[in-house]
Amino acid sequence: MKEISTRDAIVEAAISLFNQKGYHGTSIRDIAGLAKVNTANISYYFNGKQGLLEYCYMKFFESYLELLEQVFLQSCSPTEKLKKLVDCIITYQCKNPQLTRFILREVTIDSQVVREIMSTYYVKERYIFTQIFEKGIERKEFRKQSISYSIIQLKGLLSMPFIHSFYVTEVLHVFVNEDYFKRKYLEEIHRWIHDVVCLNEKELSIIP
Repeated sequence: MKEISTRDAIVEAAISLFNQKGYHGTSIRDIAGLAKVNTANISYYFNGKQGLLEYCYMKFFESYLELLEQVFLQSCSPTEKLKKLVDCIITYQCKNPQLTRFILREVTIDSQVVREIMSTYYVKERYIFTQIFEKGIERKEFRKQSISYSIIQLKGLLSMPFIHSFYVTEVLHVFVNEDYFKRKYLEEIHRWIHDVVCLNEKELSIIP
């Protein structure tokens, strides 16, 4: 139990400090101080700050992809599947706002680790999104439009409140950790799916 609690304390401290000061602005001593552990513990569990960073990536993306794959394997229409996928992602990110903000911010910076993430986790994510959009177009549930641009729009909706959480909180006075935000924001994304992605009744009536 002691090993688990020490490890978790280090990770929580690192995520908090990486958010406040950035990865490069955070020292091993800072993390150890906030976690109330010896600096040697960080070397023991993570082999240093870089190893801790890579663990944070893995912690976020392993759980994220597992959720996506669970939804993807469900038997339902492309529209319902896309909505369930959105629900799953927003719920996960709302439960982990600090980790989400840090990870989404870090993956905008070119590095070897980020390139590996792009070629593994994000390629799997793209495959899942692409399959759903292709199936929706094939079944005449979705409009025929660029799947790549649809994914760009969807990714923007899913990430904006978290990567710009300071703006969202301080300027818009919206709090991503509240259930009200999750409920209302999911309604807005579902509306986008209905109005932008899905064919409407008029369009369906003229399809041969």
